[in-house]
Amino acid sequence: MKKLLALAAMLAATTSVSAAPDAAKTEKTYTTTCAACHGAGIMGAPKVGDKAAWKPRIARGKPALYASAISGVRMMPPRGGNPGLKDDELKAIVDYMIAKSN
Repeated sequence: MKKLLALAAMLAATTSVSAAPDAAKTEKTYTTTCAACHGAGIMGAPKVGDKAAWKPRIARGKPALYASAISGVRMMPPRGGNPGLKDDELKAIVDYMIAKSN
């Protein structure tokens, strides 16, 4: 029974790790898709690392931020202008920006 539980725990850990987007890929995608605006604050985009700008956005909750990233908001086009990004990739980028700005 202990071996079965250990195997189940390993399988669950492996599954959750492989389901999450790769951190290096997330950072690269942020750099190539999002940093042009979020790195410089272009057209009102909150700059990554600007805690004051991100605080009210973070307070709205991740689901609201994810929805904005997917659908677009104000001057930001849907999916940050990269229609090839999947929802989980966008969510990982939003999480990345929050972590850098919180």
